[in-house]
Amino acid sequence: MREERVIALAGLFQAVALVRAIAVRGGADAFAMQPSLDSIFKIDADSPADVFGGVGNLRPGLETLIAQLDGDKRDLAITRMAISVMRVESKLARRSTMLGKLRAGIEAIAPQVAGIEIADPSITARLAALYVDTISTLQPRIVVEGNPQFLRQEKQIAQIRSLLLAAIRAAVLWRQLGGSQWRLVFRHKQYSMLARGLLAQCTLSGT
Repeated sequence: MREERVIALAGLFQAVALVRAIAVRGGADAFAMQPSLDSIFKIDADSPADVFGGVGNLRPGLETLIAQLDGDKRDLAITRMAISVMRVESKLARRSTMLGKLRAGIEAIAPQVAGIEIADPSITARLAALYVDTISTLQPRIVVEGNPQFLRQEKQIAQIRSLLLAAIRAAVLWRQLGGSQWRLVFRHKQYSMLARGLLAQCTLSGT
């Protein structure tokens, strides 16, 4: 169970790190974005790993998680965003009407994903609109720090909102597996160790 929680955390930190990259540099790794955005549509996956298409797709998230929990190169903006996502998700969990609207919106977008890249502007625009109609109405809102130049551009805004939706998806998984902010605080060394183990598995398997 604890390893599964780490997988959920890695998914959360991967999405948040991608948001940070877009906000600061104007773009992010497309290969890392794909499984994060894909996870939004994995509503009823068989396992936590399946939500992200396998642990191998979470290498950037595992690396970010380790750096944030047990490294000397922490990016506090990433930590703040991750905590904000967890807090917003906890409020979302108590809003059954909004959860239903979110699920219906995702299911409506899903048929359009077949045959095209999920990071296609037409998809991220719809995901971003769904985020605005649902998650962004919860207070306090998730604050994204970065370069104002990128935070004003329509393409980057849509990508950021879509990835925040992916971060919320991972936070839902984290909570469903028994995760909480307190567990993250008190067991951060244990989670870091487990993340290192998962990352080593990725390296050994070549994924």
